[in-house]
Amino acid sequence: MATIEHSAILKAPPERVFALLERVEDFVDYSDLIRAIEPLGENRYRWHVHAVGRDWTFDVAITQSRAPEVLAWESLDGVENRGCYRLTPVAEGTEVALTLTYALHSRLVEKAVSKAAKPLVGRVSRQILERVEARL
Repeated sequence: MATIEHSAILKAPPERVFALLERVEDFVDYSDLIRAIEPLGENRYRWHVHAVGRDWTFDVAITQSRAPEVLAWESLDGVENRGCYRLTPVAEGTEVALTLTYALHSRLVEKAVSKAAKPLVGRVSRQILERVEARL
């Protein structure tokens, strides 16, 4: 599995940051690449994303929600992936660390996608955290 990591410090306490991150449907407002997020019930969501010139739809389930420390999810279909936001209080506010792992089941495809995916996920993660911070 390939892993992408990104972190940032937001100038707010973990409880306020977590309160925004756990509102999954609002992620559509946090990134230009996210077109829609449909709640499916039971902590499941269908994401509609436009990236690398094409539309992607995939379902995810929240696997762990422990306020204000951890929000984790995994894919239910499409590209196999898991992600986790870990929130840690720091003097400046909250360090938010994202870890995203995915598997494409082809080393050649995974290597090619990783070249595009790492900068793309980094950009999206920065955009999401900047917009979350703006709402705080």
